[in-house]
Amino acid sequence: MKTYRVHLRGWTASFRYPIFIAGFQPTLPVPPLSTIYGLISAAKGSIITPKDTLVGYVFESNGKAVDLETIYELSEPLKAKSNVCKRELLFEPSLYLYFDKVDYAQSFQMPRYPLLMGRSTELAMVDEIIEVELENKVGVLLGGTLLPFPMEGIFGPIQALPTHFTDEIPRKAVGTRPFYMIDSFIKYDHMPIPFDKEKGWGVWFHK
Repeated sequence: MKTYRVHLRGWTASFRYPIFIAGFQPTLPVPPLSTIYGLISAAKGSIITPKDTLVGYVFESNGKAVDLETIYELSEPLKAKSNVCKRELLFEPSLYLYFDKVDYAQSFQMPRYPLLMGRSTELAMVDEIIEVELENKVGVLLGGTLLPFPMEGIFGPIQALPTHFTDEIPRKAVGTRPFYMIDSFIKYDHMPIPFDKEKGWGVWFHK
């Protein structure tokens, strides 16, 4: 299977749990699909949804930390109240995107908008864009990604997450359903999975 792999990296990343509105802000261990399609949309310069392209991804980081953040809450008439909260951050994030269409990978050569690994302050840099051949293989390692629930042979934390958002104001979550959040690698031998021999991991393609 011919695919195109894009490697992104950054200084920090954070992916908000939908259920946490105020107080301590933990991060999801892996980026949700809405972040992935947001990155692709930023690169292409138009809204991209799961109907437009297959995409697989593997995410890694070099640790987790907690930082203090000042939030300014605005109210009328033009008043601002400051509030300090604790926020989890993933240190030195690394994201590998896999596409079956070359134009989606090439769009990361000259992205139309800034690429963000989470919030607006968490910029991502394009490190590499290459063509790779994936072979279907049984007994590969799966991790650093979301997997659909239920899925035979997979276990881990489950979270309901949207696949993408609309571009209207206010934005609306679309395609919300449960996913396994798999940050550590699990050996999966229930069916053949596209395998990246160079990296030593399997790639689950989201449709």
